[in-house]
Amino acid sequence: MTTTAPARPVRRLTTPTDEQLQALADVLIDCVDGGASVSFMHPLPREKALDFWRQVVDGAMRNERVLLVAEDAGGAIVGTVQVVLQQPDNQPHRADVSKMLVHRRARRQGLGAALMRSAEQAARAHGKSLLVLDTASDEAARLYARLGWQHCGVIPGYALLPQGGLCDTTYFYRALAA
Repeated sequence: MTTTAPARPVRRLTTPTDEQLQALADVLIDCVDGGASVSFMHPLPREKALDFWRQVVDGAMRNERVLLVAEDAGGAIVGTVQVVLQQPDNQPHRADVSKMLVHRRARRQGLGAALMRSAEQAARAHGKSLLVLDTASDEAARLYARLGWQHCGVIPGYALLPQGGLCDTTYFYRALAA
């Protein structure tokens, strides 16, 4: 994997344009088409993907989550990750990292690492000291381990792959330095 920085820095997206929502839908659909177990089955209808992103944006506008995006040199969104800030009352120090997605055409350019570092920075900025995530992707698991995330364990048969069949999920956590 190359460690090249994204063409544009990762940034927070709060009020996306329709074009940006379409690009987010493209990233999600591409990842599902590529076999990513990210809560959706194949084929993922565009309207369902757009509805998902509208809900994410609504949550971001209520400050329940942070939506981060990475763009290519032309300004098109090719990657995204979320930091879910809203947690139960007894877990105000914690956030979940969710839907770290990179379009297949933009992989191996350091975007995943840049998105994860930005997610950690966003979590710190919101006073979070512990992050948790899960993945069904061996490639993503290797990335998280390289970035210092701690492997917790694997739950067998946790979810379905987009085209059917059970897959395991691996849990990670990261304690954030002050």
